[in-house]
Amino acid sequence: MSWTRKILLILGFLSTLAAIALIAVAVTQNKPLRKNIKYGIVLDAGSSHTNLYVYDWPAEKENNTGVVQQVEVCKVEGSGISGYSQATEKAGPSLMQCLRRAEEVIPPNQHPETPVYLGATAGMRLLSLEDKSAADKVLSSVEKTLRSAPFNFQGARIISGQEEGAYGWITINYLLGSFKQSGWTKFLHTLKSVSETSGALDLGGASTQITFVPDEIPYESPESWLHFRLYGKDYKVYTHSFLCYGKDQALKRKLARDLQTSENGSLLDPCFHRGYQRTINISDLFRNPCTSAEKKQLPFSQLYIQGEGDYQKCRRSIQNLFNKTDCPYSSCSFNGIYLPPLQGDFGAFSAFYFVMNFLNLTSEKSPVALDKVASAVQSFCARPWQEVKPAYRQIKEKYLSEYCFSGTYILSLLQNGYEFTEENWQRIHFLEKIGSSDAGWTLGYMLNLTNMIPAEEPAMPPLSHGSYVGLMVLCSLVLVSVVLLAWLLFHKPKCLQKGIV
Repeated sequence: MSWTRKILLILGFLSTLAAIALIAVAVTQNKPLRKNIKYGIVLDAGSSHTNLYVYDWPAEKENNTGVVQQVEVCKVEGSGISGYSQATEKAGPSLMQCLRRAEEVIPPNQHPETPVYLGATAGMRLLSLEDKSAADKVLSSVEKTLRSAPFNFQGARIISGQEEGAYGWITINYLLGSFKQSGWTKFLHTLKSVSETSGALDLGGASTQITFVPDEIPYESPESWLHFRLYGKDYKVYTHSFLCYGKDQALKRKLARDLQTSENGSLLDPCFHRGYQRTINISDLFRNPCTSAEKKQLPFSQLYIQGEGDYQKCRRSIQNLFNKTDCPYSSCSFNGIYLPPLQGDFGAFSAFYFVMNFLNLTSEKSPVALDKVASAVQSFCARPWQEVKPAYRQIKEKYLSEYCFSGTYILSLLQNGYEFTEENWQRIHFLEKIGSSDAGWTLGYMLNLTNMIPAEEPAMPPLSHGSYVGLMVLCSLVLVSVVLLAWLLFHKPKCLQKGIV
């Protein structure tokens, strides 16, 4: 074999190796990384019912806050867990159906590492005030059930009203992209730019919350402020929760007050439709801390309610729930509670949305004017019960009968309580969902808790960028050298040919 053929074989072997190396490095370096998704479960144990939410987020974190999104919601059948005060052992098992649903949604191999949290709100706050022992037993039953599930139990507790308000604010602004410009900005079409945050208005059955960041931070009512650091920014947030001012407890408080003027146990109520009738046990009405202050000895054991369907009278009756006379601060909402000047847009969710949606006041792209909202509520209240009941057969009678009160109460709370006006009413946006996630406190809760979940080391390419570039350059040089040598051999310059001769 001549030396020329030997050189060609060596060059061919080297070029083949270089080509294989180039292909191998390129394929390995550019191979799609495995999507590393984590899951979390939050149960919202409200006063009237419990919802289970499943969230997921990439294990790699962005500015120390998980990119969390809702992937499943399951409504627990029956009442809220506070409704099991007389049968506490049944509170935990009531959650099993939704826990099984979570098992189906989350991959089995990730069950042991998926945290599950339960936060109980105003219903359990009231039960704790009324009967601490019963509340503890309910939580114990819930904890027992959650520990028996295949997930990583992280706690079941009663969250404070401040927490509920603040986490709702985090949810709204996270989904609207107010904290950080990211993929979520496509949902910004409903509100304003990302340069400022939106306030949060939450209405439940037993409490209501208002939370926002004012223009200026005054040195008043220090207990009304919370500090958050999110996406590398600091936020000083005003928040207050009004216990007993959720729509269900507000109705009970109004009835307890109106009852004082009844002499025979009969009450003509303007907040119920004309022709509607309801009988209430007096003992049930005064059972909880919201109404116990109004309790007195009465010559009758039941209250017989007849509807009148008068919006203006209903409005005046509800306004008595808000004490606007005493204010020890520069400005107040009601009952002597400090409220800084309202600022920016507000997202109103939970019962705020459900009631307004029932009244067809949420479907328009821009917010409905205050006078039109009041007119819609007034028209609905004026309809006789015999007309309303058959028109909404799919809605339970108890809920249907209270929409007149609830709509009027929302107007009173926002106008008289928080002092929204004709002008800034347009900045209230009634929201059920933003994107695929429900508006509410649970996502904010999950966002906060993911800061305590260790972030796994992000999945990295096999080579650093420098090593990758170096290998590519080396392999390319080898290939170029092989081609150059081959060319020299097959196209010998005259000087080389003379040397060989």
